[in-house]
Amino acid sequence: MEFNWIEDFLSVAETGSFTRSAHARHLTQPALSRRIRALEHWLGADLIDRGSYPTRLTPAGELFRVEAAAILERVNAARALVRRHAAAARQAIRFALPHTLSLSFFPHWLTKVHARYGVFASRVVAGNVHDAVLNFVEGNSDLLLCYYHPAQPIELDAKRYPFLRLGIETMRPYARRDRARKPQFTLPGTASAPVPFLNFSPEAYLRRVVDRILEASPVRLHLSPQHETAMAEGLKNLVLEGHGIAFLPQSTVAGDVRKGRLAAIGDASLAAELDIRVYKDSRREHAGVQRLWAFLEGEA
Repeated sequence: MEFNWIEDFLSVAETGSFTRSAHARHLTQPALSRRIRALEHWLGADLIDRGSYPTRLTPAGELFRVEAAAILERVNAARALVRRHAAAARQAIRFALPHTLSLSFFPHWLTKVHARYGVFASRVVAGNVHDAVLNFVEGNSDLLLCYYHPAQPIELDAKRYPFLRLGIETMRPYARRDRARKPQFTLPGTASAPVPFLNFSPEAYLRRVVDRILEASPVRLHLSPQHETAMAEGLKNLVLEGHGIAFLPQSTVAGDVRKGRLAAIGDASLAAELDIRVYKDSRREHAGVQRLWAFLEGEA
């Protein structure tokens, strides 16, 4: 049994809706349903009356709701106490962030912070955007670094999770330079000769940003999809090998553009700006996080 299942159940009990609870818990509705089923299997009783609408609890569910809330409160209090002691002892600040930022933006940003604020111990947990947000809201990291685009917002409660803007990232298409130092491919392409297109996989946050750029393009682009991956570094390497063009964050390609390996293609209509934000949990912050946040506020 996992305590996340109890939190899932209590959320459904409070909202009376699998849909709203799945959104609040940053889960898909099928995933939330599977976790509730797993809890019911562990308990040996149905907690949700699935024959009613809106969602209601069974008598067993009502009984467990009271006990579950008390159990969870005690466990969370114990965990918070232990974590405060552990955090004070190690003084490490835990960052959750997407792979792309962990490989491109974060190392340079950390160097600048160390130079101006001072050196501190840190730990990075990198994953996709969904996993990074979940890691953060479940209390497994102190700070969340992520992209933000108005058309694809990260929905966190502003009072509990305040943020600071650390910078701006530009997304635009890039192609490899040939021996004559000209882009290997140019846009918009033609119907008879479409441009080979490398894209993020559908579940990737940056894929949805790319989709928005393409939807808003004033010129019809002729693209031939070739390959998909969740990682910006993977796309960049495919572009460097000449497999096609890709929309990439500026920080991911800065070194290769400087060295003349890659070139930006297309005009400004094919570019999008994303904020790079850092979030904290105002209910879970040890002294080291508070000091760093105060410094970052002064730098913002």
